[in-house]
Amino acid sequence: MSASVRHGSSRAQAWFCTTGLPSDVVFEVHDMTFHLHKFPLMAKSRKIHRMLTEQEEQRPARGRRRRRRTSSDGGDSGDDGAAETEIEEAEQEERDEQQQVRREGDGQVYSIVFPDFPGGPGTFEVAAKFCYGVRVDLTPWNVAPLRCAAEYLEMTEDHAEDNLAARAEAYLEQTVLRHPGDATKALKSSEELLPLAEELGIVDRCVEAIAARSSAASRSWFDDLAVLGLRMYKRVMAAMDARDDVRAEARESCLVSYARGTIPGLSRSMRRRLASAPVSSEVEQKELLEAVVASLPADKCSGRVVTAKFLFALLRTSHILRASDAARAALERKAATQLEQATLEDMLIPSYSGAAETLYDVDCVERIVRYFLAEEELGGEASSSAAIEEETAEVSRPSAVAMVQVGKLVDSYLAEVASDANLKPAKFCELALSLPDHARIYDDGVYRAVDIYLKAHPRLTAEERDRVVGAVDCRKLTVEACTHAAQNERLPLRAVLQVLFFEQLQLRRAITGTLLAPAAAGPPRAARQQRVGPGEPAWRGATALAQESQVLRLDMDSVASRVQELERECSSMRRAIKKIDGRGGSRSPGGRSPDGGGGGGSGPTAGGWRARHGCKFSTQVCDSQARNVVASRASRMGMSP
Repeated sequence: MSASVRHGSSRAQAWFCTTGLPSDVVFEVHDMTFHLHKFPLMAKSRKIHRMLTEQEEQRPARGRRRRRRTSSDGGDSGDDGAAETEIEEAEQEERDEQQQVRREGDGQVYSIVFPDFPGGPGTFEVAAKFCYGVRVDLTPWNVAPLRCAAEYLEMTEDHAEDNLAARAEAYLEQTVLRHPGDATKALKSSEELLPLAEELGIVDRCVEAIAARSSAASRSWFDDLAVLGLRMYKRVMAAMDARDDVRAEARESCLVSYARGTIPGLSRSMRRRLASAPVSSEVEQKELLEAVVASLPADKCSGRVVTAKFLFALLRTSHILRASDAARAALERKAATQLEQATLEDMLIPSYSGAAETLYDVDCVERIVRYFLAEEELGGEASSSAAIEEETAEVSRPSAVAMVQVGKLVDSYLAEVASDANLKPAKFCELALSLPDHARIYDDGVYRAVDIYLKAHPRLTAEERDRVVGAVDCRKLTVEACTHAAQNERLPLRAVLQVLFFEQLQLRRAITGTLLAPAAAGPPRAARQQRVGPGEPAWRGATALAQESQVLRLDMDSVASRVQELERECSSMRRAIKKIDGRGGSRSPGGRSPDGGGGGGSGPTAGGWRARHGCKFSTQVCDSQARNVVASRASRMGMSP
């Protein structure tokens, strides 16, 4: 059988079966007409057989009625009223019938209309070819429409052997439902076949096949989920949640694949979308995103599939689509569980709200950090309880490593947003001081952020400047950072003096460790002497000891020279501080004493230089016996006078 398609005036397209015989039945399916032959179709379809038989039975009655109308037209005018009534009744009967009989030439042509044919003209064409004996190739995409078409046309085994319904069922059970990827395609094609596909059980069987085989199959089919509509996706995820044999990683893979394929712009690095995935409107994308958020596992994700990058991408997209507050809060909490795996690029979420003044959403990052700290606190308490019960001591906990990673990440984020002119000092300090002390091994990162902030905000008041600098713990600066801070003109004088003090303290500790090194190195040298065997000359061991002693003597001379230089610097600093204190205590501006009396006062007063700047360690700079010389981090918030 061959076919041709040509355009007509009254129909969008016409399909002709060119077998050499004139067609005797015309089918109208949606906007397309099919000119076919009744006998091959009646042999396979019970419904077509019944409809054509009814038309044949009605044909004589139609002929008699038309002949009566013709004869009545030729009668006298007295019968005009009865004739018009009969014509109206006949026209009403013709409108109520789905089949219309038309004459083309000398032959009788039947017409059947299928306004609601499942699958449309394409599926009807394949079903018609099957009736003519043409080989039909079944695929995961067309098996569901053909199964519904066979049900609609009643192409069952009761009417003819090896019919279309049995063929489609066999392919569905033996091929499609055995692989989740094929079942996903069949499920997608069923979306346009409801409710018939639901009545035939195609939807339920496809959903169960996807859920049952999702863990055992490879991940190559996960991208096929993006073609599903939201309703079918929810049914698949519900079926997977209801099964105990589905791994969490499989559920997460389905979720991530669906989100990437259906939500455009999910991430700047996730631009790949399936060509067959539907393009949704902004409202539909918002609904899709909230459905994906609702499908996230309640527990902490594995991190291998639902990564921190994916969660932050969802969070960024939720801001763009203006998702609900509940969805955004859920994403922030979920992102906090993997904050240590995030990167600086992930955390740079632009401010899409008109009320926000900053370029990036600092409030969102601050909330995520708070959620992370709350999770770590709960995890730390659980770990401590377990350690007490098991009576085991661990050198380091994973949470401690995560805390350090988050500390570095927050410092990098602070350095990135510090140049924003609209970032308030209070907000900067709030985020910088939100982490505990053990989150930073060194404070070089936060010092860099503070330096950038001071450079970008030159008009800060003295109080605001002191508060910003107070976020840095001078005790935890490296030698390089101390050297830079000591020469930093943007830092307040008090902060510079603190940096110098702790630099001296670090050098003193380093010198003490160097002096104690020879004593600690004694046993290895003795061991080396013992390793000199009786066969080796004794002068070789003596020469080695002499060389080590000479090197040690040179090192001690260098250290002694450095100590003397440091003592001179300390003495010079003492004299400078006393001189400044003397000028501040002897006279205040306006010729008034610091206590408010007239005339110049003398003696130590509360308005001295050290009182104004809070420096109380001038006698401790070179005091090696001092132990508690630095206030805690909490006191650094109140450094301003």
